Amino acid sequence: ASMFLKQAFEGEYPKLLRLYNDLWKRLQQYSQNIQRNFNTSGTTDLFAELQQMEEDTQDIFMQKNQDYDPEKALKDSLQQYEAAYLSKSLSRLFDPINLVFPPGGRNPPSSDELDSIIKTIASELNVAAVDPDLSLAVAKNVAKTIQLYGVKSEQLLSTQGDASQVIGPLTEGQRRNVAVVNSLYKLHQSVLKVITNQSSFPAASEQTVTTALKAVHDLMGSAVQPLLNSVGDSVEAIIITMHQEDFSGSLSSSGKPDVPCSLYMKELQGFIARVMSDYFRHFECFDFVFDNTEAMAQRAIELFIRNASLIRPLGEGGKMRLAADFAQMELAVAPLCRRVSDLGKSYRQLRSFRPLLFQTSEHIASSPALGEVIPFSIILQFLFTRAPPELKSPFQRAEWSIARYSQWLDDHPSEKDRLALIRGALEAYVQSVRTREGKEFAPVYPIMVQLLQKAMATLQ
Repeated sequence: ASMFLKQAFEGEYPKLLRLYNDLWKRLQQYSQNIQRNFNTSGTTDLFAELQQMEEDTQDIFMQKNQDYDPEKALKDSLQQYEAAYLSKSLSRLFDPINLVFPPGGRNPPSSDELDSIIKTIASELNVAAVDPDLSLAVAKNVAKTIQLYGVKSEQLLSTQGDASQVIGPLTEGQRRNVAVVNSLYKLHQSVLKVITNQSSFPAASEQTVTTALKAVHDLMGSAVQPLLNSVGDSVEAIIITMHQEDFSGSLSSSGKPDVPCSLYMKELQGFIARVMSDYFRHFECFDFVFDNTEAMAQRAIELFIRNASLIRPLGEGGKMRLAADFAQMELAVAPLCRRVSDLGKSYRQLRSFRPLLFQTSEHIASSPALGEVIPFSIILQFLFTRAPPELKSPFQRAEWSIARYSQWLDDHPSEKDRLALIRGALEAYVQSVRTREGKEFAPVYPIMVQLLQKAMATLQ
């Protein structure tokens, strides 16, 4: 009934809880002492009384009675104060966020404003550290706080067309998106630091906060996705223009290509360098940016090898120029990654494919890189370029454009589907030779059949 006590118990609830925890420890200690005294004295007069007492104390402290948890019963008497404390704690956590995201506001919080939010989070977690259950309850409040920050930040994001343009300098919407991502990143890192600095932070509390932080990381991802998609589409559009260039020429007298690299490769290098300096340089979360742009670099290499393996006709001079493009491709994707060699499988494919340009078809078929590093379907695709026009590539037989074929390959990532399409092209060729009553097949045909059988066998 006393307002003064009510306020003291609610406001200083963690202290009260600590006193309760101390009391409980002392009661346990007291119970053990009684046990010990009884066991050592061995007097029989008190035997019946003490036995009764022992059973009672065992009930309480030894947890014989499964339905009744006396420690919980003791703490439950504080229930109303805990509820009031947690409600006030949530207000203390929410208030600074509602303050720095005013209705109709356009910008994320400043560094100082964010610092004050982090300080509040750290303070609430620190004070609650007196008890694992209270720590978990406050961690849930912190998780809600992080969620609220995410929701408010998401409302600031620009999702209009100008958010994903990659033609001109940063637009107003893109600038704001960068600021929002940077602000989410700072929150993510700062809260992570707070929970790692918490001494003896219960695992459940840590899990609760970490799960909320993962949602922040996911939001950062969806904020940059439109821009990444745009850049990815442009990279693909540039690479596919290699088919507008002529690779059918023979070797020049010097035996070297006339230009260090093809036009499309020059354009690709310029575009990637500009995108990194105009757009991605403004993000403060370098690791996060590289995680996303490295995936883009892998995709660019995959598309480059795919398109390079489709070039027909390919003369000796064309091979030299294409080999130069392979070397230049490493330079083109370099700005997208920490180190090009970190790109793993796609980097190994780029390195392994280049020497195949100059090898005989028999050599290619026995290359150890086959299947291991470079998929069989890519090599078979490449061997079509060494066949007479009558042996049509799968996309020519289907009367598709290269862009449509590339889309089909994206929709059918399994080797089984791709090899089935290639087999169809080879069977159509056999049919055409029989129809015109030809006497023999192109020299590359038996090599391709053998390779197809080997590829099918590895799928079994």
